[in-house]
Amino acid sequence: MARPPLPMEPTGWFQVAWSTEIPVGAVHRMKYFGRELVAWRSAAGRVAVFDAYCEHLGAHLGYGGRVDGENLVCPFHGWEWNREGRNVCIPYESHPNKGRRIRSYPVTERNEAVWIWYDTRGRAPYFEVPDMFTAFGDGRTAADYYPPVPGATLFRQGLELHPQYVMENGVDFAHFKFVHKTPFVPEFTRHDFSGPVSYVDFTVAFDADVAADRIDSGVESINAGLGCSITKSWGMVDNRTMPAVTPVDDRTCDVRFTVWIGRKPGDDAPELTRYGKTMADFVIEQFEADVHIWSHQRYSDPPALSPKEFAGFKALRHWAQQFYPAEAQPERATR
Repeated sequence: MARPPLPMEPTGWFQVAWSTEIPVGAVHRMKYFGRELVAWRSAAGRVAVFDAYCEHLGAHLGYGGRVDGENLVCPFHGWEWNREGRNVCIPYESHPNKGRRIRSYPVTERNEAVWIWYDTRGRAPYFEVPDMFTAFGDGRTAADYYPPVPGATLFRQGLELHPQYVMENGVDFAHFKFVHKTPFVPEFTRHDFSGPVSYVDFTVAFDADVAADRIDSGVESINAGLGCSITKSWGMVDNRTMPAVTPVDDRTCDVRFTVWIGRKPGDDAPELTRYGKTMADFVIEQFEADVHIWSHQRYSDPPALSPKEFAGFKALRHWAQQFYPAEAQPERATR
């Protein structure tokens, strides 16, 4: 598998865990962007994400580190670090070391997930992770859907692919028939790439020779940078999805996929039901078909696009360039 000629350190929000993986008091080990990381949840329920190594003598905080109130305590000498990565206590000294700080990352919890903001230039977040429900403005809430975690999720680790592949899939109308075996080709109704958060919508119409009655349906997608995407499907199975691709190193990414299935009328079950699981598994199966392609794909630049494909791919690839450091821009854009 050829490494894609795209930088593996794009700016944006990236999922590093589901919220349930980090209960109060937990210290969770991770590796992303070529860095050893730890996520931990304080007694007040707030999550922090650090580089993994204590600034004192370099102990890995994920091996024996513990949470004490609102601080993370190093297992080696008991130095305490607050959520901003600042030393607030050296147990055998009268004052903390104010000159040293562990690198911490902006964190947000949204859509059942923990996200970190990554930017090689150290800039603060300039766009947000969209809320799965309020972002679509249709009045639906999480109570209208079965809880997705853990039963309606997919987690694939260490795949040789790139976050941009997922975004390009969103404008690729032709793959539906061949990858997903659908009896239709979607019609795109919106391509809005005017800011760091983009919008891509399409509709689908099944004719009477496919179904007893004509069924109109569609998908609305909101893409916040290259690492975060949420979708709302309407007209058939009521579902919302969240694919998230996070670079691990300069070759591989972890892929997460979360599926919300709309509840049957009158069903207020506190957990994912058999119906919800069946529907979620079907949606996940469709996404896995994409993942199988992506994980063996060679990134083509410039691609040999057909006339109908040109506008969508050109717009998306131009939009994507803003998230790469200037010194690491892809050599060529879509032509």
